[in-house]
Amino acid sequence: MSEISCGVDFGTSNSTIAFYRDNQLTLVPVEGTNTTIPSAIFFERIDNTPHYGRDAVQLFLGRNKGRFMRSLKRILGTTIMKQGTLVNGSPMYFSRIIGQFVKNLKDKAELEAGQEIDSVVMGRPVHFIDNDPVGDKNAQEELRKIAQQVGFKHIEFQFEPIAAAFAHEKNVSGEKLALVVDIGGGTSDFTVIRLSQHFLNRTNRANDILANTGVRIGGNDFDKDLSLTSFMPELGFRSTYGDKHLPVPLKYYYDLAEWSKVNSLYTPKNRMQIYQYLGQSHDPERLSRLLNVIDQESGHVLLGAVEEAKIALTYHDVNCSSLDFLAEGCTVETSKAVFEESIAAEIEQVTVAATACVQEAGVRLQDIELIVLTGGSTEIPAVQLAFRELFSHAEVSDTNKLDSVGVGLAYDSQRKFQMG
Repeated sequence: MSEISCGVDFGTSNSTIAFYRDNQLTLVPVEGTNTTIPSAIFFERIDNTPHYGRDAVQLFLGRNKGRFMRSLKRILGTTIMKQGTLVNGSPMYFSRIIGQFVKNLKDKAELEAGQEIDSVVMGRPVHFIDNDPVGDKNAQEELRKIAQQVGFKHIEFQFEPIAAAFAHEKNVSGEKLALVVDIGGGTSDFTVIRLSQHFLNRTNRANDILANTGVRIGGNDFDKDLSLTSFMPELGFRSTYGDKHLPVPLKYYYDLAEWSKVNSLYTPKNRMQIYQYLGQSHDPERLSRLLNVIDQESGHVLLGAVEEAKIALTYHDVNCSSLDFLAEGCTVETSKAVFEESIAAEIEQVTVAATACVQEAGVRLQDIELIVLTGGSTEIPAVQLAFRELFSHAEVSDTNKLDSVGVGLAYDSQRKFQMG
């Protein structure tokens, strides 16, 4: 059989896998005909049977009994990784949970290829965790061990924005100095790199890569901003209780607005505390909805509504979300203007980080000839506008936003493992 290698883009929101064989790249259908799969997993309550991607999301939204998890990539390198969690009453380490998801990708690729795949280039953000070299090193080592556990024997890593650059390079005319902007669910990553079709077969690209930077800001943070601004007030966010008009603790709402922390809310202690606040609340109608979320374990459903609103506001000026699952007739209206105001500070941090990457490369903003936009969050008009204004002189390449990292990783696997 021909030698084969693959690239795995295990993303915060979506994942892909592609393989390289006989000088040909194949982007694998990982869920039906879809080449991307939401990074979500659902364990059935009866026997912990796992379901992945859209299937997992639909089972959860259909109120099937079980445990739903998403945005697991954000746990890598944190203390939560070692603590594990309860899955339908049984303790389970996150390395095993993530491993099952990655193994599903590997299985789909091997089914498509008709042979085993031992060699992989795993994508990684420039920084898993900001300003924490130890946590960053731990995150990569945890991902390496997971790759080994699922059967990969030869494992390399590549920064995700560099992989995205490789995917776009075949379409570059001449030679271009490019800035790759990769804004996914969990991080924003940047690379300044020289691109040319003439460089495609170079085995060593170190001299072409001038700088890499990144910040832990992504689509999940935009979800959180929109949730706290427009949705959480309907659950009593910033409401008060008691004779002294004390604020209901904000931690409930901040955890409820973050994909990776939602499950931590569903404890008897939290339920009891919120029930006590409800008895003294100055806005019991709204605070009762927070209690409903805890009782129904419907935090992911709420976040799903937030995400749908974010996506809708990418294309429309206003959006109305139904929260009937919390209370009959409960709706949240929001607008593109409100959303863009809520994420303005985060977008500024992202553009500052991108500017720092250009400066680190030793070039000027006006020297950048091509902007490569990749990652689902670059669909947001305010994000696109920020970069088009900052680099108004540069060309923009923004095709295959969800696939490009996986494709680039597969190209890189051919270089790293010298396979034809």
